[in-house]
Amino acid sequence: QVQLVESGGGLVQPGGSLRLSCGASGSTLDYYNTGWFRQAPGKGREGVSSISSSGGRTFYADSVAGRFTISRDNAKNTVSLQMNSLKPEDTAVYYCAVRSKFLYDYNWDRLNEYDSWGQGTQVTVSS
Repeated sequence: QVQLVESGGGLVQPGGSLRLSCGASGSTLDYYNTGWFRQAPGKGREGVSSISSSGGRTFYADSVAGRFTISRDNAKNTVSLQMNSLKPEDTAVYYCAVRSKFLYDYNWDRLNEYDSWGQGTQVTVSS
């Protein structure tokens, strides 16, 4: 079973940028469709973005479209989330997750369709 580890979180001022990375052990990420999710204090976990195993298809939540970019480097076995123009409402614990099921517009953010999850990395956007 694949084990996932997120990195790159931290404290950033509004308008700033961060780049999150998701690494894997026990398997290679290029077998999987990979997603980023987040959970803010007192709120449920929500989908942020997902990318197909080939990298050819990407999906974004409306709240981050145009500001966040998901990408993958299968040679390095990583999936990254570049986050620009960060807002205080982006503050959350960010998780990466993988799934074997195909990604569609209507299911990319369904939590129960992801098979393995990382432990999360904290992103705090504050002045």
